[in-house]
Amino acid sequence: MQKIVLFFTLLISFSALAQDQAPLEGRVRYLIVHDWAKKMAAVDYLSKQSRERIAYMWGNDSEWKMYANFFFTATESKYEDSEEKAEADDQGYSWRKDAYYIKRNFEKNTTYDVIEMLGKTYIVEDSLYMPEWKIHNDLKEVAGHICMKAYWEDTVKQQKVVAWFAQDIPHSGGPERFCGLPGLILEVDVNNGAMVITADLIEMKKLNKELDLPKKIKGKKIREAEYQDVLKKFLEEKRKAEEPYFWGIRY
Repeated sequence: MQKIVLFFTLLISFSALAQDQAPLEGRVRYLIVHDWAKKMAAVDYLSKQSRERIAYMWGNDSEWKMYANFFFTATESKYEDSEEKAEADDQGYSWRKDAYYIKRNFEKNTTYDVIEMLGKTYIVEDSLYMPEWKIHNDLKEVAGHICMKAYWEDTVKQQKVVAWFAQDIPHSGGPERFCGLPGLILEVDVNNGAMVITADLIEMKKLNKELDLPKKIKGKKIREAEYQDVLKKFLEEKRKAEEPYFWGIRY
């Protein structure tokens, strides 16, 4: 235990020194791996027979990969899907073309998320929503950084989320809508491998206009609570119909 405390004391000291030498600014490219069979297995309201049949149909070809970019400064961040292909034979999926911009201002504690789902575009504008993480002592290396483990359970989507954050990159952001840890989130595992998001490229550099949003964004402005209500209603409909929910909304 003393060794762990000493390690993180040195890590924080190094982090403070690094901040004095260079601004906290740059880009992280995340590789997102979807496993459709594991997603199906995690849907608890489907029968065991249905889940096993679907898993058998997918066989060993249930994974699909894509990239996303996270741009950040000391006070702001933006996350969006990348046009870069993660697979050579990637033909693309229609949902990838949906509007999806996750914008954070940590200094003002505000969020501005543009999310297209269920045939509509929603603009979630509110105070910053932080998951209630539980931090563990486990350590792991991700993209050359020693990361610490955190856990959170999304009771709306019924997702068990494990995140790995780097304290030597003192930023509260992360991929998708995950944030709120004392270090940049470099890896996220949702439902035991159903979706794994891993940083595979980190560039500390001066940004230009990467944090800007498209000039013309049309959508229905809602608060975080209203967005959660939309999700709950849709998920309840899918549960009653015994259909997987993630064909209609982002996982």
